[in-house]
Amino acid sequence: MAAPRTPTPAPARKVFGRLSLPERNFVAEALRTETVGGVLLLVAAITALVWANVPALHDSYESVGHYHLGPEALGLNLSVEHWAADGLLAIFFFVAGIELKRELVAGDLKDPKAAVLPVVAALCGMAVPALVYTLTNVAGHGSPAGWAVPTATDIAFALAVLAVIGTSLPSALRAFLLTLAVVDDLFAILIIAIFFTSQINFAALGAAVVGLAVFWVLLRKGVRGWYVYVPLALVIWGLMYNSGIHATIAGVAMGLMLRCTRREDEEYSPGERIEHLVRPLSAGLAVPLFALFSAGVAVSGGALGDVFTQPETLGVVLGLVVGKTVGIFGGTWLTARFTRASLSDDLEWADVFAVAALAGIGFTVSLLIGELAFVGDAALTDEVKAAVLMGSLTAAILATVLLKIRNAKYRRLWEAEERDEDADGIPDIYEEDEPEYHLRMAAIYDRKAAEHRRIAEEKAAARHTLAEVAGGAGEEEHRRA
Repeated sequence: MAAPRTPTPAPARKVFGRLSLPERNFVAEALRTETVGGVLLLVAAITALVWANVPALHDSYESVGHYHLGPEALGLNLSVEHWAADGLLAIFFFVAGIELKRELVAGDLKDPKAAVLPVVAALCGMAVPALVYTLTNVAGHGSPAGWAVPTATDIAFALAVLAVIGTSLPSALRAFLLTLAVVDDLFAILIIAIFFTSQINFAALGAAVVGLAVFWVLLRKGVRGWYVYVPLALVIWGLMYNSGIHATIAGVAMGLMLRCTRREDEEYSPGERIEHLVRPLSAGLAVPLFALFSAGVAVSGGALGDVFTQPETLGVVLGLVVGKTVGIFGGTWLTARFTRASLSDDLEWADVFAVAALAGIGFTVSLLIGELAFVGDAALTDEVKAAVLMGSLTAAILATVLLKIRNAKYRRLWEAEERDEDADGIPDIYEEDEPEYHLRMAAIYDRKAAEHRRIAEEKAAARHTLAEVAGGAGEEEHRRA
């Protein structure tokens, strides 16, 4: 009787492995736009700090930020600062909603096994900073109201740091950072909706829900035209604002309604097309303008020193720098450990730790939550904003040091990912299993070999001719002698 065959164990799943080609192309395009937006965000933040801290300019900064405009009858006579936070950031969260929908139906989050890692990492990367903030304030007898401030990651600012320091982070880690930020944004929206809504106008909320339903029906009927959707979106946004729920919720809700799966006759889904159009507006205008009117806080030596002495501000700094790093790295390691997944052969856990530190840059949404958490206390709001800036700067410096240590390795991986020797527009690493690729490469090398043979023959002939000329000259001299 034959012995029973032992089943072959399934190969261990790799985390941070190579992306599929469509996912790689999407991530590359998205990150390109976000990187440019991140640089603009950085410029806007520096401009705000200079504008608010130069004595001759400070009053104008306050005047512009507090200038009111908008229809009073519709409850929308808001300050410029308010328009930036509630209006422009709705565009940012609209893009975040589309990103999340695409990830859920066509991206990495579609596969539950692949989705576990970024989701758990994002949740741990929000829970641990909140815990660090809470413990710091319990120990220091501070206010627990700001627990959500250090929970957010700013993908644009993080990518701006990568662009400035010139690191060639592998695409798998960049995709992880992007997916992490998308999940992070979703939970940030839920936090804002649940914990920072005090009074609700149910009539306005009901009307906003009806508007969203109309928006959804028009999408399903295939109605096209920005002149239909933009006015409707503005109405929904205004109703959501007047309902008492933060108006950015309207943006993410409309983003989630868009179809992000491609049909047979489509190169891009409607969600992808709209995201491609709106993302530059979000990254290049909405978020930088929000930063311009939110990041202008006092940064004197005394104010910066106070960041490390008050429990609220110290909790924000520690939450961003320590909590984010420990939470994301710990969540990633535990997920890999309990799912029996192994790290990609090209990477080490030090690389994951560096990316976790980079995720401690929590600028845009952290500033927004800081304003909501301490509404009515302008002094503490400014101090918390200063803490967000200090924590984000510290996280950026820490990540820069960690990434620079491994940058030579990243550059080699990046060059391998980008190499396209057959010049067909597709990186060679994605074609190595295709016979046609190797036939193209053989033809290329044959042409190169023929060219080198031709050059070698020409050089040999030239050398032979030169030798004959030199020999003839020698014989002529001998005859003269």
